[in-house]
Amino acid sequence: MSSAASTKEPPARGAKGGGPILIVAPSWVGDTIMMQPLLMRLKTQRPDAAIDVLAPAWSAPLLHRMPEVAAAIENPFAHGEFDWAGRRALGRRLAAERFDAAYVLPNSWKSALVPWFARIPRRIGFRGEARYLLLNERPALDEAALPRLVDRYCLLAGPLDGTTPLPHLTSTAEQQRAARTALGLPPDVAPVVFCPGAEYGPAKRWPARHYAALARMLDGPVWIVGSAKDREVGEEIARLAGGAAENLCGRTDLEQAIDLIAGARSVVSNDSGLMHVAAALDRPLVALYGSSSPGYTPPLSPRAKILSLQLDCSPCFKRECPLGHLRCLEDLTPERVLEAIRN
Repeated sequence: MSSAASTKEPPARGAKGGGPILIVAPSWVGDTIMMQPLLMRLKTQRPDAAIDVLAPAWSAPLLHRMPEVAAAIENPFAHGEFDWAGRRALGRRLAAERFDAAYVLPNSWKSALVPWFARIPRRIGFRGEARYLLLNERPALDEAALPRLVDRYCLLAGPLDGTTPLPHLTSTAEQQRAARTALGLPPDVAPVVFCPGAEYGPAKRWPARHYAALARMLDGPVWIVGSAKDREVGEEIARLAGGAAENLCGRTDLEQAIDLIAGARSVVSNDSGLMHVAAALDRPLVALYGSSSPGYTPPLSPRAKILSLQLDCSPCFKRECPLGHLRCLEDLTPERVLEAIRN
């Protein structure tokens, strides 16, 4: 089986209730973190069962920070890629693992193919794209009653019986020191971390000049964290901040980003995957919402403060402002964000 090596000792493959469990994971950072409470429920129900996660290769460092995950299995199929033969071959390889249950989190038809090809006896997921033959357990979902994605995922493990557990990623002091050493960062400071990226589009991004103004108002170091796609906006913030912020976008891998955020005294983030990382690390967090809504995928932490102007035109859920003014984020001032940090 092609899988990423786990950094911890995996639990026994067998379980009193049967064999191991396979999770077909979503393809986004935030949704992957929303998945963890489902894994927590499954481990409570079957503590001896190993949970393996079929996910894109980039997510392995994230999954290794979830204690519930025994192994990360690489999902080699690009977003939207069908590849019937490849999915059949992967399913046949996974059949040797003798999974007794598979939970399919994406709603697409093709995402349910691998468990079906693997002949996993129980294949659980929401109806999605008419997956009647591929899934043999399809819980009824009342979207109005369960507006949050995290609760919908948890429902796959059975009727909800109380408060949904919060995601929790691990990050040790040793891992945090190693990340800082590799990047040439001081080991003994508590920075404010900015996460200015948003994969979905510019309508979710607080303006760079606002981030820069906020950096100039703060005491102590400000580190800008994001992927290589965020390098340009990170450079703009650092330039406008006049030396008050250091751009690390594109210099870190996902694992290092997790450990830098874990050592922050506060995090300011757009509605993005790293926002959910900060929440799962239990850092003080100010989450900035423009075109999107916290009702579906909010930061799951009691230490998160959500800022949204709640204009009549938002949330519009558009990639770019359809009115051309982006007032939902332009009018969210650095002073207001600074007040939220201090409070």
